[in-house]
Amino acid sequence: MDLLTIGAFAKACRLSPKALRLYDELELLRPARVDPDTGYRYYAAGQLEQARLVAWLRRLGMPLARIREVRALDDPAAAAREIRAYWARVEAETAVRRDLAAFLVDQLSTLSTTPRKDTTMLELRYCARSDRGLVRPENQDTAYAGGRLLAVADGCGPAGAPASSAAVAALRVLDTEEVPAGNVLNLLEDAVRGAHAAVREVADGSDQVGTTLTALLWTGSRLALVHIGDTRAYVLRDGALCVISHDHTVVQSMIDEGRLTPEEALSHPQRALLLKALTGGDLSTPDLRLHDARPGDRYLLCSDGLSSVVAHDRIHDLLASAPVPDDAVRALVAEANAAGGPDNVSCVVADVVEVVEAA
Repeated sequence: MDLLTIGAFAKACRLSPKALRLYDELELLRPARVDPDTGYRYYAAGQLEQARLVAWLRRLGMPLARIREVRALDDPAAAAREIRAYWARVEAETAVRRDLAAFLVDQLSTLSTTPRKDTTMLELRYCARSDRGLVRPENQDTAYAGGRLLAVADGCGPAGAPASSAAVAALRVLDTEEVPAGNVLNLLEDAVRGAHAAVREVADGSDQVGTTLTALLWTGSRLALVHIGDTRAYVLRDGALCVISHDHTVVQSMIDEGRLTPEEALSHPQRALLLKALTGGDLSTPDLRLHDARPGDRYLLCSDGLSSVVAHDRIHDLLASAPVPDDAVRALVAEANAAGGPDNVSCVVADVVEVVEAA
């Protein structure tokens, strides 16, 4: 077998000898032969592709432990799925940091700007509606809309209704006073801990009781999102409807990893199985992020009684055509029930509007 010295192999695969020695120690890329007397490492030419893969994954920023898992996969398609899933998480985390950076830049820029005599302010016009649907014996959803807080929760289990109500009630304290923009994510995180404690009290030790929760907290220029479960947040902006939350479900994780298409997910038998929720057990980490608001934006929070029954394009059409939030929530709930109403359905719609105030 033709062997390459560690120096020649390092040059060929674009990895340094130091990195190759480290990967040997970590059992990530073992040499083909080690001289028993000198300890000098030799590599086979056939190992070049493995080494280049490691080098590429390191350039992606993938941790060494994760690279070891990818390298251990015999199936290239399985390795591709792992890389796709890793990169999807990187993009999601980058989006959160990008939003926070933009928020900080804007806040600091605002502090250095002299206010004008007349200031254009933004505020929310909103409406909430919850309906039992046509099949379920009771409504376990809770929907709330106020001047600063918008929230939807979807309870599950024998005490699902009290659980969803308790979670939203724990957040309503944030609707009573002005929210400091620089501290909004911390406030939301603390409020979710309170919501989890309230749900645990309702659950009374049962792991069958819980609720999802999606909420938006208004700062006057931005909306801070907290999300756990499969209730959803959308924004209608410039004629396009986008989902700004990410479902914590088994099928969504399979979509993220490339094992399932969105079309296949619609009929998957585990489409309602949650990976995260507020339950009587330990607190799952919620998604927290900041979202810039623009005049003319229309936001929708809803339970899966709408999103799993009414197609995305139809939700878009109903939101876009309703003149005010009250008309929008009525139309969305009616559409879900017209499609059979198999679940409770709750909607909160809020418009971002401009108001002019004297400084």
